Amino acid sequence: MQKDIRDLVIYARVSTRNQKEDLKNQVEFLKQFCNAKGFIINQCIEDFGSGVNYNCKKWNNLLEEVMENKIKAIVISSKDRFIRLGYDWFEKFCEKFNTKIMVVNNEAFSSNEELVEDIISILHVFSCRLYRLRKYKNRIKEEAKIAQKLQDGNTADTGTNTKNK
Repeated sequence: MQKDIRDLVIYARVSTRNQKEDLKNQVEFLKQFCNAKGFIINQCIEDFGSGVNYNCKKWNNLLEEVMENKIKAIVISSKDRFIRLGYDWFEKFCEKFNTKIMVVNNEAFSSNEELVEDIISILHVFSCRLYRLRKYKNRIKEEAKIAQKLQDGNTADTGTNTKNK
């Protein structure tokens, strides 16, 4: 039997850059776990972003490597650190490429608890989007005021020039 020489990857993620310390602790915890099990870590991916956002560059690069059959295993601290919604689908997807996802803190939730967690995740994502939209809307208002002031200033200058002529 041939030895699997593909990479073992640690994947750690937090939602915001304000959680850098949490990310550092997560990585350290996963490294200790791997060392205790005698696993050789080939990659350590540290990511920032929502667990509901499928457009995270590092996460997508990891999935690309899975599809290229370069990854033997992905070690994560908990399912929601890999992806918030649809974990089971991604686990099956990885299995199609003979990649195992190892969940270190595999907390067992009842179906009701899982549903509540999913709803909270969805609400969190939409509240963040609303905040960004509000911020964007305020920026547009500020820029419109500046444009109006500039336009008023030009009109005032033009009006002054015509009176002097």
